[in-house]
Amino acid sequence: MAAGERVVVVGAGVAGLTTAVVLAEAGASVHVIAEQVPGVTSLAAGAMWGPYLVEPKDKVDQWGQRSLEIFRKLAEDTATGVRLTSGIEASRTAEAPPDWATTLPGFRPCEPTELPAGFSAGYQFTVPLIDMPTYLGYLLRRLDAAGGTVEQRRLASLADAGPATVIVNCTGLGAQELAPDHDLRPIRGQHVVVTNPGLTEFFSEDTGLSPDLLCFYPHGDTVVLGGTAIDGEGDLTPDDKAAADILARCAEVEPRLAEARFLEHRIGARPTRATVRVEAYRQGDGAVVVHNYGHGGAGVTLSWGCAEEVHGLLADK
Repeated sequence: MAAGERVVVVGAGVAGLTTAVVLAEAGASVHVIAEQVPGVTSLAAGAMWGPYLVEPKDKVDQWGQRSLEIFRKLAEDTATGVRLTSGIEASRTAEAPPDWATTLPGFRPCEPTELPAGFSAGYQFTVPLIDMPTYLGYLLRRLDAAGGTVEQRRLASLADAGPATVIVNCTGLGAQELAPDHDLRPIRGQHVVVTNPGLTEFFSEDTGLSPDLLCFYPHGDTVVLGGTAIDGEGDLTPDDKAAADILARCAEVEPRLAEARFLEHRIGARPTRATVRVEAYRQGDGAVVVHNYGHGGAGVTLSWGCAEEVHGLLADK
């Protein structure tokens, strides 16, 4: 990728904006095109760093660790919306901790007295929490400072993004049609945002493949409560019953949340496939297309590592 080369990044979720920032700061002339700015699924994220339920493991570990390094640096600036926060991940069965958690600062097994009723194991650690509306705004400002531009419109095909020598597809679920990729499917996620009754630590339950999640992430004056993971469903209409169930699950663990005031629903469709797709190919017209999508619920966690991988792929073209 030559300095000043025109690159179009399609998509303005966390994958698209992070990739655009990395390429613009490397000297490319970057133009982002997206139907939603920023993307609604990224806005709906909780968001806690953690490479959950995503493959291929070797690449995910590399991408996740690189992102973790960068989030730790970003946490030094409160304007980014990133903070290093302590908390507990717990299980109702005696599960071993995920390997990524054991390397985090402050990692230790919880004493039984530290766990809510019904939980048999838990682990405390410190991890980046990301307030997504603030963070995505930060990425947009950083892109602008690097000379990148943003256009809000819907594309019928990747060809509609031209003219460009490089097109980077970060469209998430939109890649079903634009790639096209019929192996991609939505997993509906719903969060509830409430006023913060004084929480400073996160809590997350290891629920495995259950569609009913339990987590709460404090972000200053607000708390994001989760959640759901409904495989195959992409409808973004608020579900009041699901929201009530989320609040009830969270309040059972943290009773202070029962008195918190409801602020909003946040709903997204996690773009999920068997493996994350980060790869490049050259079209017949000579333009290079790079795909960067399919991150499931780990889009934030993998964002910087995948963006740097895209940059590396373009450097080889």
